[in-house]
Amino acid sequence: MRDHLGRDIRYLRISLTERCDLKCIYCREETAYCQAKRELSVTELARLMGLFAGLGITKVRLTGGEPLVRRDLEEIVHMIARIPQVRDLSMTTNAQSLADRVGALRRAGLQRVNISLDSLQAERYHRMTRGGTLQKALDGLHAALREGLTVKVNVVLVRGENDAEIDDFVALARNYPIDVRFIELMPFCALSAAAEKRVPGEEILARHPALRPVAARHPSQPAADYQEPGALGRVGLIDPISHRFCCCCDRVRLTSDGKLRMCLGQEKETDLRAWMDKSDTALRYIMQKAIYNKPDAHGFDSGFHAVRAMNQIGG
Repeated sequence: MRDHLGRDIRYLRISLTERCDLKCIYCREETAYCQAKRELSVTELARLMGLFAGLGITKVRLTGGEPLVRRDLEEIVHMIARIPQVRDLSMTTNAQSLADRVGALRRAGLQRVNISLDSLQAERYHRMTRGGTLQKALDGLHAALREGLTVKVNVVLVRGENDAEIDDFVALARNYPIDVRFIELMPFCALSAAAEKRVPGEEILARHPALRPVAARHPSQPAADYQEPGALGRVGLIDPISHRFCCCCDRVRLTSDGKLRMCLGQEKETDLRAWMDKSDTALRYIMQKAIYNKPDAHGFDSGFHAVRAMNQIGG
């Protein structure tokens, strides 16, 4: 369906849980605790997905927290993959336990995976994730490639933390059939709210003049794509603050506790769980109304103050 600006909303990001086995420095505070709120069940997700599909959703990404902490993840993937309207089913993960489950997820219907990988140095990775093991993430990445999944690597650049590794990540896209996407820091905790910690895309391009713009794989994607001659993969720049892409945003978000959120950078949410005891007609109307009123743009550059941490919304 279309919102009030005529944007065609076809992309749904579902946060399956706010639980995570890591505490990345830009996602939430170190002392933050993942609340054990009741997550949407497979049955509840199936009902909502049927309605979303009827409203025109054709692309679904599973996020968290960390989706792999859900024991029923394969069942959820299978349920969504069987919906005829859904043509693109992917997942964002830190890949700490991906290697052991990627085969089952592929058989269930998962098509693509985005792996959060903010450092290729074991000690730095452990520090930035507050406990993660780099080798586990790399094992998950290579297992996904072997299973034939399309793989992207998400790198949130933090000045003074991992910006010295930009060359190494560009080399990763050069040597493997992987899209490496550098993501601009967004204000969801004390560290990520510091503007001086952001690394703009122009800085990356200035350091790598061999990168040339290439046509986007998907018209509404947030990343501007670049590629070195002869490279197996691509480099994507996602700059939601310095180069906002709100005018062509086609996505909405469903949180693990049943809130429909129209924009990552706006706090307004619609509680769908409060309407789950109503008819499908009533629930569909509430969803349509919320989507139609999707905000014109995010508020990251106009006094946005995050009430929920990133893990509570879904990346």
